Amino acid sequence: MRPSPTTSNRRNGLWALCLWAFSTVAFAGGQAYEWQPGETVVGDPTWTTTVYEDTFAGIGETRGFGFLEMVRANPDVDPWLPGEGTRIRLPSRRLLPSGPHEDIIINLAEFRLYHFRDGKVVTYPVGIGNSSNPSPLTHTSVRMRLESPAWYPPESIRREAAEQGRTLPREIPPGPSNPLGPFALQLEKDGYLIHGTNKRFGVGQRVSHGCIRMFNDDIEELVWATPKGSGVRIVDEPVKTAIQGNTIWLQVHGQKESLSESDHDRLWREAEAALARIRERRAGVEINRARVEKAVAEASGIAVRVGMVMGEAPGWRYWRSSR
Repeated sequence: MRPSPTTSNRRNGLWALCLWAFSTVAFAGGQAYEWQPGETVVGDPTWTTTVYEDTFAGIGETRGFGFLEMVRANPDVDPWLPGEGTRIRLPSRRLLPSGPHEDIIINLAEFRLYHFRDGKVVTYPVGIGNSSNPSPLTHTSVRMRLESPAWYPPESIRREAAEQGRTLPREIPPGPSNPLGPFALQLEKDGYLIHGTNKRFGVGQRVSHGCIRMFNDDIEELVWATPKGSGVRIVDEPVKTAIQGNTIWLQVHGQKESLSESDHDRLWREAEAALARIRERRAGVEINRARVEKAVAEASGIAVRVGMVMGEAPGWRYWRSSR
């Protein structure tokens, strides 16, 4: 893996991010959306066209998407050799995780961190704990900011390395070999950090021993924008719904490159339960079942219009006639 880019290289590369405005403002490798309390849908669909040397990993790091997120949104494209001139879908319209919408929310199911601040929601891709060491579902807070942190591998990780024929020292000082990267946020939840990385490919995948892993540019931006004591809520919400105006949205996140029948069954049950809750809250809800089935079957992470609240705004006759 390449070492972390220098500060000067990061600054020289920011001009490219500034060109990618659309409905967002570039914040390091993440995206920032203007946001008002009560809003639950942000962003608009976006696309990019590849050049010859592009990969999903490279596009994701530049545009603020995780690797698996890109794969699920573009299932028919080779993530390592998409080729010259291929149109790539970027899942940049987002339904927010469940509230309260304040400070930091991490949704493990979509490998994404949301930070609510200064009239914006800024969102970044993250790597999360693997199946043997899952990231915790918790409501905690930021204990302190760490700059150039040393890493003291826990005994469990040192034993795991030994079983694989590797030897880990008791301390790894700051530098290119340090898996924590240049910055970290230490959480009140003992043993857990939000940190950078020296293995950039792991962002957007289940790769860590439970900590939250970010691109180095992203964590550098986040640590200075996050005061001590800020709340951090970690949730697991593969199915999200929202009502925007009279439109009902559904966003389903597949959490692996390929999903089993039991995975789809679980997502379907969660989607039905989420839409049932909408029906309980609002009168006049009409759901297009075919669109729901397609959204669950693809589990692409793309926000999909699946229903309307009838009679609340013009255009409902068009919905009825075009189902």
